[in-house]
Amino acid sequence: MKQVRPATPGTARVCPHCKATILESASVCPVCRHHLRFDPNATERRPTLTPLRVEGTIRHPSVGEPWEYTVMLSIRNDRGEEVIRQVVGVGALQPAEQRTFTLAVDVFAPGDSKPVEKDGNGR
Repeated sequence: MKQVRPATPGTARVCPHCKATILESASVCPVCRHHLRFDPNATERRPTLTPLRVEGTIRHPSVGEPWEYTVMLSIRNDRGEEVIRQVVGVGALQPAEQRTFTLAVDVFAPGDSKPVEKDGNGR
């Protein structure tokens, strides 16, 4: 039987299904939820902790021209240097429309494989 060597922490790869950049250690893609390797016990992992979660809503007034928006993500290291900067999404708000944005940073400890509990509908 082939031994699977553990991934180096923080190593990324591309999901072959949705092309999202994900952690190499993931058995299930957190974006599209497809299984990435054969593992009879593979489930989507729960984070060990979520040290940051921010949610906010913007609402366009019921009159006026449409608003455009850009969702920008920037990550800095401990020296304040920008490690990555990318546009996550763009869109427009028509009068009386609203959007809610959520940012969450999930942390996974090595070897931590707490499965996500599914409800009665398989979700």
